Amino acid sequence: MQFDRELDVKGLNCPLPILRTKKALSEMTSGQVLRVLATDPGAVKDFHAFAKQTGNQLLANADADQVFEFYFKRK
Repeated sequence: MQFDRELDVKGLNCPLPILRTKKALSEMTSGQVLRVLATDPGAVKDFHAFAKQTGNQLLANADADQVFEFYFKRK
């Protein structure tokens, strides 16, 4: 998937991945895509809730080898 910016929050635990994602998205323009890489198992649930609360679209998420990958589209 194409993305405009990548954020690596591997090794960080809640709430840091959400806070850093929120900051990164705020620095982007509407329609741009942010790729987030995380290792916190709670990130899957947290990022789904984050997308609902903020209106930023969660385009896709996947995991491989304990690394979770998320794609957000800036509202």
